[in-house]
Parts: sequence; C-alpha cells; structure tokens
Amino acid sequence: MTAEIPQRQFTVTRADLVRYAGASGDFNPIHWNDRAARALGLPGVIAHGMYTMAVAARTLTDWAGDPAAVSEYAVKFSSLVEVPDDDTGTTLTVSAKVTKELDDGRVQVDLTVTVDGEKVLNRARALVRPPV
Repeated sequence: MTAEIPQRQFTVTRADLVRYAGASGDFNPIHWNDRAARALGLPGVIAHGMYTMAVAARTLTDWAGDPAAVSEYAVKFSSLVEVPDDDTGTTLTVSAKVTKELDDGRVQVDLTVTVDGEKVLNRARALVRPPV
C-alpha cells in the first residue's frame, strides 16, 4: 500500500526557537544568537534538531488525529535549518507517504523534510496507527 499524506508547510521563526528553548531547557546560544552561532562556524542561528523533528511529526499527528497514534519515530539529521532574523523565518516542507501496512494495524510512513528544496532530515520514518 502506498498512500500520500497531504503535504504540509511550517514556518519556523526566531520567536519559535525562543519558546522551544524555554520549554525544552535548551538555551544553547546557537539557537538564538548570530554572534555565538558564527563563532562556532555556523552560518547563523539554527533551529534545534529536536524542534525540527517535532515540527515534521505534526504532519503525522494531524493526519492521524491523535499524537499517541505515533508509536515510533526516527530520523537522521542531514542539514542545518538556518532561521533568519526577520519576520518571515524559514519554511519546512513535509511530504509523507504510507509505504507499508503492518499486521497490527499500524502503517509505516516515510517523510521527506526540506527547506528550499534541500533535505534537512534523512531516513525519517514513523510507525503510526492511521485515522479511522
């Protein structure tokens, strides 16, 4: 079985990163301070990897209708998500496809997560209980 899940786009702004830092306790300055990020050789402020992963997972939880429907989720981080210091931010585009049905009723979903056409997550895959 192969079924497309509707593509989603999510805007990520500096304000989102500050809120995530507060919720997660990850106040590393590379996620909010250009000087600190550039001092470490980064192009500028970058999104938290776990934030990027969580935003992409919203495609699954919204589709399934229940966050608990996602029972497994793994990714390999492949590119940084630079977040400019403006009111626009950056856009994550998430495409997802059901690629396999499991005997227990769950489905395997493969995700493609990009910024400006460049993959930022590789091997993004989840096991999800599909909507009824």
